[in-house]
Amino acid sequence: MNSHVPGTEKPAGQTSALGTASACWLTALDRIERTTVADPAIRVMQRGIRALPLGGLRDLLRGRPLGHPLHPVLVQVPIGCWLSAAVLEVVPGAKHAATTLTGVGLVGVAPAAVAGWVDWADLPPEQARVGLAHAVSNAAAVACYAASLTARLRGRSAKGRLWSLGGLAAVAVTGALGGHVAYLRQAVGAHPAT
Repeated sequence: MNSHVPGTEKPAGQTSALGTASACWLTALDRIERTTVADPAIRVMQRGIRALPLGGLRDLLRGRPLGHPLHPVLVQVPIGCWLSAAVLEVVPGAKHAATTLTGVGLVGVAPAAVAGWVDWADLPPEQARVGLAHAVSNAAAVACYAASLTARLRGRSAKGRLWSLGGLAAVAVTGALGGHVAYLRQAVGAHPAT
């Protein structure tokens, strides 16, 4: 029986390019998961974070009152601000608003990062390795957006826009890494309510 539906064919190049990109991405993730080079540093960092005297704040940061991790909720602030700033870059007269959103996004990074590190401190090795790559790409995004804000405040809006584009690219990578840890293959789920 032929289940072919006319008009649903995909160009051969499109399917193979997407398949190739996907295979490369998954291969890179597998390598990160299996690379043990950073394991000694990861163990020290995880112990240090777990040893912080956070008391009841630890449960709040881990999202126990919500029944799911808080970090994905908090990252909406910087991501939303930075994506909105990118949209406003093409709106005439919205330069000031884009600058403001870039700054607000940078301020929103701190609570999201703290919640992320608290979650990360309890991850097993494979997840912690990908989580560390996620943190490094977050740092790259923050550096780009800090450079963008600095350039904008100095009146160098073209340079600020370029830094923002670099930051948005880093946000895409870090989001994909975080999504891999949290939702796809690594399945870091909700922390049980206490």
